[in-house]
Amino acid sequence: MISHLIKVGGDWTTSLTISSLAFCGMVSILILLLTIIFILYRAKHITVNKPNRKFDKNGPDVIIIGSGVGGSAIATVLARDGRKVTVIERDMKEPDRIVGELLQPGGVQALIKLGLSDSIEGLDAHKIKGYVIHNLEDKAEVIVPYPKQELNEIVKITSGSAFHHGRFIMALREQAKMEPNVTFIEGTASKLVEDNGVVVGVQYKAKDTDDSHTIYAPLTFVVDGCFSKFRKELVKAQVTVTSHFVGLLMDDCPQTVSNHAEIVLTHPSPVLIYQISSDCTRVLVDVRGLMPKNIKDHLLDSVCPQLPEHIQKPFQDSVINGRVRSMPNSFLPPSPIERPGVLVLGDAYNMRHPLTGGGMSVCLNDVAIWRELLKSIPDLSDYETVIKMLRVFHL
Repeated sequence: MISHLIKVGGDWTTSLTISSLAFCGMVSILILLLTIIFILYRAKHITVNKPNRKFDKNGPDVIIIGSGVGGSAIATVLARDGRKVTVIERDMKEPDRIVGELLQPGGVQALIKLGLSDSIEGLDAHKIKGYVIHNLEDKAEVIVPYPKQELNEIVKITSGSAFHHGRFIMALREQAKMEPNVTFIEGTASKLVEDNGVVVGVQYKAKDTDDSHTIYAPLTFVVDGCFSKFRKELVKAQVTVTSHFVGLLMDDCPQTVSNHAEIVLTHPSPVLIYQISSDCTRVLVDVRGLMPKNIKDHLLDSVCPQLPEHIQKPFQDSVINGRVRSMPNSFLPPSPIERPGVLVLGDAYNMRHPLTGGGMSVCLNDVAIWRELLKSIPDLSDYETVIKMLRVFHL
């Protein structure tokens, strides 16, 4: 009797579980279908006012504000696709930053896909094959290698690349300059020019002058970085600062495992260490809350004793004799405003904590996506279609 009840109960439970799973699956499929229908409905019902301005056939097809990682990359590939591109960059000198120096395997893969892999050659770059995670409290070390990523049957990406940020930017700019369809303007973009609700150009001031100029094109990319001047009018979300990175360069620092970055789980927040050239190693100390009044004392007294022994001496030397710099660790989820005539890319549009090392990889993959989307739009003043592609991009 009892065994019979158990059997009946078990059958009933199994039946209920399967039915419940089937029901949940049907609901999920229904929600997905409704979402797709809604997106397609929206895509079919896009109306954009046409600007009064007629674009000069000899003028640019695309204006790009900013010539960092994303701006330089998209300028090059759009030019190779036959677009005439004008890039407005505030300062063409080699930039000097403490982040943007570790390109994950996915970013290397994107560079290859874009035909820009030469940009990491000849930089004295350092291969990164994974991470070593130090938990000194438990006296444990964990080696986390990168998984293999297949670009195709022949090319397998198994490592990232670390380098001096400025060298990488200059290499990307050189790639863009070699394209006959790319024109560089050294100046500061000051205003997006509108006509009947459509962005039709950019007002800028050339470097070392107070003269304002205006250049017109059907499409403008805003790629002016984490301190974007135009973000407030193009992105819904606000930037939040979660902490600060304090950056140093260490000379001739030994590694626990060759070609591996190191993460040290210090208290209260981690330290990231990776070699960026044959003799230079970047160290980034995450500082939560308010910055200490005397940052060098904080680094020497609170951080240094928590580091692995092989790092402590180079770290001390870099604090005492080197440059100690900081930058905010900002977070910005992607939340664009659909505005005809303008698109946003890179840190101006989407930021995650630099500890992930994912910013450049995300940006380069976004460039690859937009390149493919724009190939299907011969006339970039077809704003309805550009907005449809923007919605596809956000899927």
